[in-house]
Amino acid sequence: MTSMASGSAGLGWLGVIRLGTVQAALGAMVMVATSLINRVMVVEYAIVAAVPAALVAWHYAAQICRPLWGHRSDRSAHRTPWIVWGMGILALGTLLAVDATIFMREPGFRSYAFAFVGFTMIGLGIGMSGTALLALLASRVVPERKPAAAAICWTMMIAGIVIAARTSGSFLDPYSEQRLAIVCSFVVLGAFCAAMVALRGIEERYPAVAAPKPAAATMSFGDVLREIWADGAARRFTWFVFIAMLAYSMQDLVLEPFAGLVFGMSPGESTRLSGLQHSGILVGMLVAGVAGSFYTKRFGENLKLWIMMGCVGSAVMLAGLALAANVGLAWPLKANIFGLGVANGIFAVSAVGAMLGLASDGKTAGEGARMGVWGASQAIAFGLGGLIGAVLVDQLRRITGEDSTAFITVFALEAALFLFAAIVATGTPMQRRAARTQAVAA
Repeated sequence: MTSMASGSAGLGWLGVIRLGTVQAALGAMVMVATSLINRVMVVEYAIVAAVPAALVAWHYAAQICRPLWGHRSDRSAHRTPWIVWGMGILALGTLLAVDATIFMREPGFRSYAFAFVGFTMIGLGIGMSGTALLALLASRVVPERKPAAAAICWTMMIAGIVIAARTSGSFLDPYSEQRLAIVCSFVVLGAFCAAMVALRGIEERYPAVAAPKPAAATMSFGDVLREIWADGAARRFTWFVFIAMLAYSMQDLVLEPFAGLVFGMSPGESTRLSGLQHSGILVGMLVAGVAGSFYTKRFGENLKLWIMMGCVGSAVMLAGLALAANVGLAWPLKANIFGLGVANGIFAVSAVGAMLGLASDGKTAGEGARMGVWGASQAIAFGLGGLIGAVLVDQLRRITGEDSTAFITVFALEAALFLFAAIVATGTPMQRRAARTQAVAA
């Protein structure tokens, strides 16, 4: 805990927890936009599921601007204003989306136009605040703490989602439009205020531990992108993020229908199964965060090992689900789903830890631009993955007339993508110049 007393040692654990609080606030607002509003549209207003699905996909598409926001934060003197502005845009966009949802009791151009603008603001806000936050972490946390810092921040983000979901759920019954507006306003404003308190003074107190890059302040956006893409390690890592997140997100809209159609589970049972998976994700994140912080002299290679373990483990668990679709009720489904969550958590937090390390590895491009490129790759893959998985299941069920065949095919494809991601990660140097950049900074 000595780093708390000395700013020169970078962010201490308390500082990491404060930035994790910002992640939790971001997760709470995203829960309102992508989960609660989705449910109200489909259930209370009987709107076809394609409408909220398209809006959620659009908010991922809007995050393609992440590299631009990252570049702009590199050129500015501080990251904090970009986080504040991003959180503000996210909060206003979420509230606008809530109002648009209420208007949908009588669907028309106004409600859909408001929803489109709201979800555009949500995507832009997430991209702006999330990219600047990750860049701040990358530049303020010493290499040996980055795996644990990633685990803390992402665990707190999930905790923010869970707390917001339970809080809003407990106050929404019996449902009314007034209750929806009040509850969502309290969640959004509470999350925003918590983030502002957590951010206060943190950037000024803890100076950067990464080597400074004065050229980043003068480079054009096009030059920055060309430099990043010319860097073999950065380019390969971008492809790894895209492939791995594509595999990760394909299961997002598939698992619960799989449990219902193949195993005959009720909506409540399938929801609890999803909760079991997220419990596994938390376990995997904590395991990788703690274990990944050991052997600090081999930080990059150690994280690469954990990334590959997470990807291969996810592939094995998905292969198990493909077998489950054929075997049926005799298969230990709950254990399989929990194992998938653990493997997903190991892969996810290790990848974020490696991302934090590689962000400071550019010659002239700053952490913000590099984090922006990888964040955009992640967002695009996540949006495409959920859509591809759902469409494939629907089309294969229609063509084959069999539920099991459709799910076997999709799970096998996901497993193959995870194995391919592991192969890509094998040849990706992770934090090649970490020791050198840290020495320069010192």
